[in-house]
Amino acid sequence: MRADARKNYDQLLAVASAVVTEEGADASLRDIARRAGVGLATLYRHFPTREALLETLLRTSFDELTTRADELETSSSPEEALVSWLRDCVACAHEYRGVVALMMAAIGDTESALHASCVTMRAAGTRLLTRAQAAGTARTDIDGTDLFALVGALAWLNDQPSLAPRADHLFGIVASTILTNRASGDVS
Repeated sequence: MRADARKNYDQLLAVASAVVTEEGADASLRDIARRAGVGLATLYRHFPTREALLETLLRTSFDELTTRADELETSSSPEEALVSWLRDCVACAHEYRGVVALMMAAIGDTESALHASCVTMRAAGTRLLTRAQAAGTARTDIDGTDLFALVGALAWLNDQPSLAPRADHLFGIVASTILTNRASGDVS
């Protein structure tokens, strides 16, 4: 990539991250291009679709979640690893308001730019859940799809002004429901 193209690409990503964090996944692509100081055609040259842009923004976070799951698998108890990863995953999904619907749709759409990243992230969580289930500390009647749905639901709570103040409390309730030996006040 030419130096000027790399500069435009990096600038677009930095601005897109800020704009999507502020305004959500439906932020205006025209506004992103304008704030980055490039034309809309330049944005589309680098990111032909909104999903392609979001996938680029999210891929790093999803890769970090996968790495985090690997680390937690070897450094924490199954129960602690699952709750810690679940909290990190919810925070990641909430960072870019409105992305939850895209993440959920991408799981079933192999053509989606977000598909591979979402499948990898779900697999990381599923490994932690399976490990906790094998240790007898997590319910056995849920699977990775259920866990991914709970991540989406918990992230959505943070996007609701009337529920956001209760999001941590509700996270504790959901986590204690997944775990077999904790009360909601015990989940940190």
